[in-house]
Amino acid sequence: MYYKSCQAASSVETHVVQIRTQTCFTCQEVKLRQSLLLRAEMAQKGDQLDRETFSCSICLDLLRDPVAIPCGHSYCMSCIKGFWDEEDQRKTYSCPQCRQTFVPRPVLVKNTMLAALAEQLKKTGLQAAPADHCYAEPEDVACDVCTGRKLKALKSCLSCPASYCEKHLQPHYDAAPLQKHKLVDPSKTLKENICSHHDEVMKMFCRTDQQSICSLCNMEEHKGHDTVSAAAERTERQRELEVSRQNIQQRIQDGEKDVKVLQQEVEAVNRSADKAVEDSEKIFTELICLIQKRSSDVKQQIRSQQETEVSRVKELQEKLEQEITELKRKDAELKQLSYTEDHNQFLHNYPSLSQLSASTDSSSINIRPLSYFEDVTAAVSELRDQLQDVLREKWTNISLRGTEVDVLPSEAEPKTRAGFLKYSREITLDPNTAHTYLLLSEGNRKATLTRKGQSYPSHPDRFTYYHQVLSRESLTGRCYWEVEWKGRGVGVAVAYKNISRAGGSLECGFGHNDKSWLLYFDMNSYTIWFNNIFTPVSNPGPSRVGVYLDHRAGILSFYSISETMTLLHRVQTTFTQPLYAGLRLCYDVVTAEFCKLK
Repeated sequence: MYYKSCQAASSVETHVVQIRTQTCFTCQEVKLRQSLLLRAEMAQKGDQLDRETFSCSICLDLLRDPVAIPCGHSYCMSCIKGFWDEEDQRKTYSCPQCRQTFVPRPVLVKNTMLAALAEQLKKTGLQAAPADHCYAEPEDVACDVCTGRKLKALKSCLSCPASYCEKHLQPHYDAAPLQKHKLVDPSKTLKENICSHHDEVMKMFCRTDQQSICSLCNMEEHKGHDTVSAAAERTERQRELEVSRQNIQQRIQDGEKDVKVLQQEVEAVNRSADKAVEDSEKIFTELICLIQKRSSDVKQQIRSQQETEVSRVKELQEKLEQEITELKRKDAELKQLSYTEDHNQFLHNYPSLSQLSASTDSSSINIRPLSYFEDVTAAVSELRDQLQDVLREKWTNISLRGTEVDVLPSEAEPKTRAGFLKYSREITLDPNTAHTYLLLSEGNRKATLTRKGQSYPSHPDRFTYYHQVLSRESLTGRCYWEVEWKGRGVGVAVAYKNISRAGGSLECGFGHNDKSWLLYFDMNSYTIWFNNIFTPVSNPGPSRVGVYLDHRAGILSFYSISETMTLLHRVQTTFTQPLYAGLRLCYDVVTAEFCKLK
């Protein structure tokens, strides 16, 4: 048999010579002859073999279960079946390469000889697809021309519009008409460049309606509008973008300077506070037996005010740093946008990116040399010289006046109850200040006027004539609290601690001197009292009021509380000492209570 003689041959070339000298073969021998001839030719060509000859043009891989269709091109059976399945609706089937059509759908039969050859090629390590082929993943932009498994797009054409892999992009470099097309980096938004009404590329921009349009739109619904080319509008917006970036960069520089100024202010506050604590402790050492408690109070006041002021400065500092970060992010986005080659994409994104938030007003950041806590030192020195009198009468002269950090811009008063509640304070009443006819309850938050005196011990801070009581807590900074009452003849007050207590003179009554302010409710009407002058309030409301204090800004506001907040009266002044909340009750069995807000 010829087959056995071939197996005995020493080389493929010998087999070829023997095969070509034969004249009669069986069908099996013919197939073997063809296979050996092909293998011989492959061996002779070596590296000159075109790998694409044995690859499927759909999946770009070596042929699997190869079939030949009527036009002569070969494909993987699964690839051509999938391709034709997509054409089932048209009932016309074509070749993906030469586009020849067939009706009806051809019957596919596996080419066994080509299958054996492909299998042998796999064993020799030959790969059909180039090593640098990169298939498109779901997150990639895929080539619009590739069939079957698509390759990554190398470029997108704004004129076509379509995306192309390296192979299918080549005509744009070779064909003169296609060389004029605008190629950009692969983009998934090409469909946004197509007019939804006319299915035409939008190359114009309507300034009247602020939208991209096509040439047909310009002649129809946008006729007579102010229209320009997309490129011209891009140029104009690009100039605006550069101005915006310059503005951002300037704001970044200004913000960084302000942050440095604020940091210096923090250090100055800390140094002054530390020195004030040190000096106060030295003075109080001389008076330790008599006023050790007062020394602790002063230290606590200083540290509390120090914490408050440092916190405020750092709050603004953090705000400016956040603004700088945001501006840098915005600058980076605008920079990235400026590199966008797609005009319509640029115009689409520009409005949202070009908007800048309002900058923090730094005009009020003025550093002036302040002696933050030296007033405390001076007051303590006075205590040393006038110990007996100051302990009781002049203690509150040790104030923190002038300690506000003027570098901070004033904050606006809240507009909603939720905004006020951010500054809510829990207020409790001091039994040592309560008139003996006032009964305190509910954890010293509630006061009731009774006909029977309470067994309070004698204390110099107690009101002896007016039915009044002050809070334990001193109030500085921004504070908010609410008071609710039953009955009439109720006064809600704030006062300095050095208000007089003993006797029935006007110096002791809330609102009858320059050391206290009083909102008084009686017979369904409100009045505001200060320095013995009253002002009627024209909007009486329910028996619940809110009190807002901004000590630094000198603002004291009274609000009527119901479903909404109604401003009753606002005081604008300069507070020279810490304030204390107070109540005044004028009729039997009337009650007033500081509400729990948290």
